Formats: sequence, structure tokens, C-alpha cells
Amino acid sequence: MRFSRAARERGLFLLLCVIWGSTWLALKIGATAVPPALFSGTRWTVAGGALLLWLKLRGERVRIRSDLWPRLIAVALLMIALNAVTMTYGLRFVGSGLASIINAALMPLSLLGFAVALGQERWSRRQTAALGVGIAGILVLFGPDAVSAASGTGELLGATLQIVGCLCYSAGSVLARPLMRSMSPPQLGGCANLVGGLLLLAFSIPFEPGAANALTLDWGVAAWSAWAFLLVGSSLGATMIYFTLIRDWGASQTGTYAFVSPVIAVLLGTTLNGERLDAGDAAGMLLMLGAAALALHRPAKGASR
Repeated sequence: MRFSRAARERGLFLLLCVIWGSTWLALKIGATAVPPALFSGTRWTVAGGALLLWLKLRGERVRIRSDLWPRLIAVALLMIALNAVTMTYGLRFVGSGLASIINAALMPLSLLGFAVALGQERWSRRQTAALGVGIAGILVLFGPDAVSAASGTGELLGATLQIVGCLCYSAGSVLARPLMRSMSPPQLGGCANLVGGLLLLAFSIPFEPGAANALTLDWGVAAWSAWAFLLVGSSLGATMIYFTLIRDWGASQTGTYAFVSPVIAVLLGTTLNGERLDAGDAAGMLLMLGAAALALHRPAKGASR
């Protein structure tokens, strides 16, 4: 049976939502057992090397024009290195379900913001309202705990790190789009993953506390299982799907994965990791998801590709 291109793209989109909705729990397991930059750096380096080796075995030669290297390095730094460090360290202070809500809800907002800043889309009242609702959601979700108890300070720090990581990833995604004119998604993914992973290792090994001792790779079954799942599912699978949909759909439409992946992450976090949500958390989530919906919903004729 052959499926249409639209059906295949929808299938890839659904797979992207499932994978990224389930990666937060694995990231939290890894981040609490292994120095986060080392944990992420090894994964992204192996993923990038594996993709480039696969391309070579297929007979494809990856040639990068000299004028593209600055943008490629910027994409790798933002999407891989800075994103991985801030988000994995942030998971030490905030639950995986709430981290997913922050990132998945803010991702379309920040994608849109950077697209406007770089001249890819026009600003509108709808987008301004969406940003306001999103900020309100963050305050509802994290504000009360942050000002009432010491644990709130850690939670606020974790939330801030998640926001910074989201902004880095969004900026890198928008910067990556012009590279698609010269590179296929596997080529871009392989190069960005390898460069980003090496940047992480260059920081981690000499500077990250505990990284030198962790080079023995005695991480335990749980951490290695999380690492393997993230390598295959996220670094090799979801990242390639994301680049493909960015190329074919555009950033805004691809960003609607935010409507599905948070639900998956919250269900996993509450059922498998014992995380609890109260009414205030639910209200903040609804505000943030409503902000994402407001930012992405637009008439078909006016949609920017």
C-alpha cells in the first residue's frame, strides 16, 4: 500500500509528537545520574558521526560551502550545545512534565518571534496577544512557589533554564532554514549534531563538575537506557523528522507539535515518575497552550511558508 505525501507527512508529524513527548523523562533520568553536558555531548557526537557515516555508505558526499560554515556553527551552538546544557541542567530543578509544557508551549511563540525578527514573517495583534497569554501562563505556573518557599527558587531557576534553552533552539531552527537550500535534512542534521556534540564535550570534559570521573562510562542501566533511547529516538529520529518538516511545512506549522507532545510528557511524568499537578499548574498549562494555539492559528491564505 502506498501512502500519499500528505499522509506520510502527517505520520511523521505524529511520530515526532510521540518521541518528543516521551524524551523528557529520559532526559531527567540521564541528567540526575550523569553530568548533563557530558551526557548530551556523547549522544549528539555519536548521532552526528553515525548520520555522516550513513551518508558516506550511501555514496553521498557532504560538501559545505565556506560561506555556510558560520551559519552552520551558529545552528549547532544554539540548537545542540546551548539548548542541551540549559535544558538538562534545568531538569534537575523542575519535573519532566512541566519542562515539556514550558518548551512545547513556548516553542511556537519563540519560533514566530525569531521569524519576525529575521524578516520571515510579519508581526500582528494576534501574536502580541499570544505572547502576553504565554507570559501569564509562566507566572501562574511557577510564580506562587517561587516566592513562597525555598523550593520555589529552584523551580524558578529550572523554568528559566528551560526558557533559555527553548529560545536557543528556536533561534537555531530559524537560522537553519536557509541552509536547507544547499543541504538535505540528514546532511544538516549530521553536521549540526557532530559540531554541537563536540562543542559540548569541549566544555564538559575540562570544566563540568564530575565529568572526568564519568568518563569511565559506569553510568548504570537506567542512565544508559535513557541515553540509547535519546540517541535513536531523538538525536537520530525526531531531529531528522523536525528538519524534514521544517523544510516541507515551514517552522510555524511544524511547531504545532506543541499541542500533542505536552500531554504525552505529563502522562508519563505523573504515571511513571510520581510527579503531581495541582489546579494552579493546570491553569498555567492551559494558558500556555492557549498562547501557542493563538500564535499558530491563522487563515490558510495568510499562512507563511
